[in-house]
Amino acid sequence: AQTPPPPLADFDAYVAQAVEDWEAVGLAVAVVKDGEHVFAEGYGVRDLEAGGAVGPDTRFSIGSTTKAMTAAALGMLVDEGKLEWDDPVIDHLPRFRLSDPWLTREVTIRDLLTHRAGLGNADHLWYEVETDRDEILSRFAHTPVAYSPRSSFIYQNIMYAAAGSVVEAVSGTPWPDFVTRRIFEPLGMNGTRALLSRVEGEPDVARPHDRVNGERIPIQNASVDPVDAAGSVWSSVADMSIWLRFLLAGGVAPDGERLLEEATVDELFRPQTLIPLSQFYPTTRLTEPDWTSYGLGWFQHDYRGHKLDFHTGSIDGMVAIAGLVRDEDLGVYVLGNLDHVEVRHALLYRVLDLYLAPDDVRDWSVELKELYDGLAEGARAQMAAAEEARVEGTSPSHDLSAYVGRYGADGFEPVEVSLSGSQLEIYRGPGLQGPLTHWHFDTFRAEWEAAWRGTAAVAFETGADGTVVALRSGGVRMERLPEAGGT
Repeated sequence: AQTPPPPLADFDAYVAQAVEDWEAVGLAVAVVKDGEHVFAEGYGVRDLEAGGAVGPDTRFSIGSTTKAMTAAALGMLVDEGKLEWDDPVIDHLPRFRLSDPWLTREVTIRDLLTHRAGLGNADHLWYEVETDRDEILSRFAHTPVAYSPRSSFIYQNIMYAAAGSVVEAVSGTPWPDFVTRRIFEPLGMNGTRALLSRVEGEPDVARPHDRVNGERIPIQNASVDPVDAAGSVWSSVADMSIWLRFLLAGGVAPDGERLLEEATVDELFRPQTLIPLSQFYPTTRLTEPDWTSYGLGWFQHDYRGHKLDFHTGSIDGMVAIAGLVRDEDLGVYVLGNLDHVEVRHALLYRVLDLYLAPDDVRDWSVELKELYDGLAEGARAQMAAAEEARVEGTSPSHDLSAYVGRYGADGFEPVEVSLSGSQLEIYRGPGLQGPLTHWHFDTFRAEWEAAWRGTAAVAFETGADGTVVALRSGGVRMERLPEAGGT
């Protein structure tokens, strides 16, 4: 273990206590300051069943902190004169289509990276569905416009997947290989992998965990590879500290090679769109910023008189957070392997306080745990209210066999409902399948075999002729599809 500099003298003990208080499984933290790697430690285990201590080189999913790498990759192409930030996407990706023809023509590279193009979240197109990026983008063309373009903000993974396609179209190199050759290798990030499929089977890799019935258990990885440029990278805090130092150095690698022009790095961090507080992190209830914005792959807000650029990463059982205060040459990176263990925010703000306000350091672990425990209690109350709304004593209006079939909607992978004995079952994808249990009337509850993914309400609709014609789930209506060979 290294000896931390004076601002971090007690930080190791603070993290160890926070890991215990938040019941984190495994956690790793790195801090960089003034071009130096000043702190890197691991805590807990990679796997509750198999064990294995977490260290600075342990790889985790970095989730959406990948987005900054995609923005940087496009910045490299800007530096080479191969594209401009405000080029229409279709100039470089002619097959790109959206539901509105005007949007198709007008959406720019910058819009892809700033979550402001007028489209709602469409993660159902890739999450635990057997598909690839090309098919996802094809289905995305059916996503309706949700708000006036460039007037607001809704977080969008699929637009980043499209940005990955632009990287490939312009450079001739698939996105995973581009970031590997142009970012990871020149920076010496030797343990970093662009895809889950490239890290599986390697040593020193953390396993994701979640809570089921209050107990922490190991779970299966949810692959982000189908939308790779949005969040598929796996890395360690040792490697990610190199990435942070590269950004703080204005695009210069540790060996002195310039990989990005300084003006391009500045553009990555320039506020691009304002974010309503309703679309920002709950932490603002305590940090109380005057403004919240988004750059090119970075959330932003003011903190103690400085601009904080940061981003989280979250996928089933894995969390990450990256934070930079560029005018202080300060960076923090945290990785963990328990689903939404929000101690990540607490450790970020703790480090910022130690450097920016050493005489006014807040106990962020205590304050944020109280906040997030309250949010969890509110979610449990909503679930309890849904349980109370159930109408007891009702029965389905049809025999169970009448609900069997395939259901689809434009842009969606078809859903299959089958009957096994006296039990209806639903299949949406390899990670979203399980029994349908009668709830009330013609509404059933899907109980996913992957129990950590919770449940979903599925309501069937009867047509004028008395037959089952559609189902609704998650706000989407899917019509019953003709049987094979039918009309």
